[in-house]
Amino acid sequence: MSENKWEQMDGTSLLKELELYSVAEGISDIHFSPEKEFVRLEVRLHGVLQSLGQISVKNYIQLVRRVKFSSKLKLNITNVPQDGQYTFEAPGRTVNIRVASIPTRFGETFTLRLLDPQKGIVSLETLGFPKEIRDSLADLVQLPNGLILVTGPTGSGKTTTLYALLQTIIGKERNIITLENPIEYELTGIVQSQVDEEHDYTFSSGLRSILRHDPDVILVGEIRDLETAQTAIDAALTGHLVLSTLHTNSAIEAIPRLLSMGVSPYTFAPSLRAILAQRLVRTLSDECKKEGADCDPLDHSTYDGQIALPELLIITPDIREQILLNETAMTLEEQAKKEGYRLMREWGESYIKDGVTSASEVMRVSV
Repeated sequence: MSENKWEQMDGTSLLKELELYSVAEGISDIHFSPEKEFVRLEVRLHGVLQSLGQISVKNYIQLVRRVKFSSKLKLNITNVPQDGQYTFEAPGRTVNIRVASIPTRFGETFTLRLLDPQKGIVSLETLGFPKEIRDSLADLVQLPNGLILVTGPTGSGKTTTLYALLQTIIGKERNIITLENPIEYELTGIVQSQVDEEHDYTFSSGLRSILRHDPDVILVGEIRDLETAQTAIDAALTGHLVLSTLHTNSAIEAIPRLLSMGVSPYTFAPSLRAILAQRLVRTLSDECKKEGADCDPLDHSTYDGQIALPELLIITPDIREQILLNETAMTLEEQAKKEGYRLMREWGESYIKDGVTSASEVMRVSV
C-alpha cells in the first residue's frame, strides 16, 4: 500500500483502514509519533519496526479523538499518560486493541497493540518449536505439580506459548485458573482473572485468593516481586502446577534472578521443573528458501513469518543440588550442557542450516 494513501485519509477512515490492514498483514503494534510538522506512522511486523509513512497533524487530531472515544480515555487530558482498550470486528473474529498514550514535546504519542485471537491462540506445533522441545513441553504440562517458567523480553511470545501449553490440558479433569494483567485472549474451559491494582488485586494477593478455589493448574501472568515468587513456589510445592513468566535473557539466568529476589533455595529447588527461554525470529519466505535465491537478509521482504527460537532447561537432580548450593549461572550452565542443554544460539544454528531463517536474524534476537 502506498504511503500517500495514509497521508490522504481523514483520521476516522485512517484508523479503520489501519485496523483491517494490520490484521491482514499480521502487524502487532501501530505507533503514532508526532514531530513538529507531521506525525510518523510506524508498525511492528514480525517483531521489527517499519515505517508506513507520515500523516498530517490535522488528520492525527481526528484520529486521536476517535481512539480516545473508543477506548474511553479522557478527551481533555493530554499532559499525563493514559491507558485503555477497545475492540473491532475483523473477518470472522473480534480483535482487541490495547491503547497507551504518553505526552511528548509535539503532542500525545499513541501505541495501539493488537491482540488478535487468530495469532494468540495457537498450538505448540504452529509456534514452530523443534520436536524435541515440543515433546518435552507437552510432557512437562502433564505434571501434577511444580513450577514451569517462560522467560524472555516483551514481545517474545511468552503468553502465546503459555496459552498453547494450557490448551493441551483443557478438558482433562483439571481446574485451570489464570491471573493475568491484562487478559490478552479468552480461552474456553478455564477461569481467567485479571489483576486490578487500583483495588489491591495484585499478582501476590490474587494468587493467594486463587489457591482457595481448588485449582490444579495456575497461570500467573508475571513474577515481579518476592511475595508473588514465594507464593508461586509454595503453591507448586503443595500439589499445584504453576506456570509463569519472568524477564530474563536466558533460561539459566532465571535461577539467580529469583534467588536474588530473596526466595528460599530450599523451597525453590524442589519446586522448579523447567525454564523455557524464547525469542521470535523471522522466517524466510518460500522464495528466499530456494537454493541459489538472491535475497538480502536485511530486507524486510525476505521474511514472511515468525517462529519461536527456544532454549529449555529441564531441572535434574544435579541442577537441583546446585540451586541449593547457590551456584553461579556459569556453573549451572556447565552442568546443564553435560546433560544435553542447548543454548538459543545453538538452536539458531540448526534453523540457519535447515534454511528456516538467516544468520542475521538469529544474531538480532539471541544473546
